Amino acid sequence: MSIDCIPQSLRLPCRPRWWRAQVDEPRWRETAAGLVEDRWRLVSLWGEAGLVHMAVADQDYAEIGVVSLACPQGRFPSVGRLHPPAIRLERAVQDLFGLEAVGLTDGRPWLDHGRWGVSGPLGIGNSSPDSAPAPYSFLPVVGEGVHQIPVGPIHAGIIEPGHFRFSVNGETVVRLEERLGYVHKGIEGLMAGAGPAAAARLAGRTSGDSTVAYSLAFAQAVEAALDIEVPGRAVWLRALMAELERLANHCGDIGAICNDAAFAILQARFAMLREAVLRAARACFGHRLMMDGVVPGGISADLPEHGLDILRALVKEIRREFPRLVELYENTASLKARTVGTGILSPALARQFGAGGFVGRASGCEVDIRRRPGYPPYDRLGFELPVLHSGDVNARVWVRIREVEASLALIEQILASLPEGAVRIGLPAGEGREIREGAALVESFRGDLFVWLRLGGDGKVERCHLRDPSWFQWPLLEAAIEGNIVADFPLCNKSFNCSYSGHDG
Repeated sequence: MSIDCIPQSLRLPCRPRWWRAQVDEPRWRETAAGLVEDRWRLVSLWGEAGLVHMAVADQDYAEIGVVSLACPQGRFPSVGRLHPPAIRLERAVQDLFGLEAVGLTDGRPWLDHGRWGVSGPLGIGNSSPDSAPAPYSFLPVVGEGVHQIPVGPIHAGIIEPGHFRFSVNGETVVRLEERLGYVHKGIEGLMAGAGPAAAARLAGRTSGDSTVAYSLAFAQAVEAALDIEVPGRAVWLRALMAELERLANHCGDIGAICNDAAFAILQARFAMLREAVLRAARACFGHRLMMDGVVPGGISADLPEHGLDILRALVKEIRREFPRLVELYENTASLKARTVGTGILSPALARQFGAGGFVGRASGCEVDIRRRPGYPPYDRLGFELPVLHSGDVNARVWVRIREVEASLALIEQILASLPEGAVRIGLPAGEGREIREGAALVESFRGDLFVWLRLGGDGKVERCHLRDPSWFQWPLLEAAIEGNIVADFPLCNKSFNCSYSGHDG
């Protein structure tokens, strides 16, 4: 369904297939109403000094646009008041830019923990707070026998910081409330005024386990803004790196889920497969996580001469070992007893929040950005899209299993069809150009990852916004754990595996 509330006369091109429109409050509200009526989906919501933006897409991603609203009085009509997935994004806009979301039902700080020494640091009228911040007020839960269990932000093990406040009755979770923002790095503020190369390094460090996906999305947005075409070999090698990243994360996470169900042998075996992927990545692309491998204009270095043999051997090894581990998972009754029926995310809630990746596909959402709206070279590759509807931990494990199998097939296809040629094209000189905008959606291993940017006449980044899939998945974890026992939270949490760092930015 077309985004018909914005007339063509208002739409300005935002490459490659996007548009952006400066709108008034009535059209802003009408766009928000379309989200509530399920006519289109929310892609992201972000701000800048005196301005707020909202990206939306129709349900098939055939049309994607950005509506922008000037906020001369420092206020804008809340979208979250009508459409809950926007609430945390609006809280972040209030923290970073000092813009008030009028009507927002939850106005508590989100990223700002009161330690910045300034309010609205990226806005127009930033200032020092008048007083020390008040303690964060968690939502109350009342009832006989209800008590609270605080967990974090520091956790046992090598885990990113985040706070979880459980309200429980006996062992049953009545409510979970998250408190995030502990890993806010100021990525978007640091990007302002940076050249594309320096900003690309920042993008790739937003969430280290998705460094290829972030780098790819940022590079595609830059290339769209500059209207340049990347060499074909670079396009295919980028996809190869993205599938290796997906393999490594899925293998590690499947094993970690099994470990949280006290089945450590599978964690050890899956960790060995993950290690094999990381070693192959290091041999082929110079870094275990392939950090800084994807750059605006292409990739930083070509696949070495022996790279094809290394990757074919890797696929052979995983194809030999992986089915045995899957069979062990499926036939271990004590393990399945912990994952089946645990942490159910309903398809209706997954659709409302536009959940992508394995979280959404385990709850009936047939969304994969590689296919729709799609980007090269996936339009020339065949792969299965696993979709289940039970929405429990077991479903999320099985979607990951099928995605591992699909990634192996994709890697084989890429190696068989990899074109020859250059792997990088230079960016045009920065001086004397018009201001340009670009946007990109990329399928990370967690789901859809969005980047929008504006390049100034000097070729440097004026504004860049990055939205991790976790923004729409963290709230769903709160819903999935309700009614489960506290001991099942690690299973639910790992089956989602939302990114703290990617969310906090």
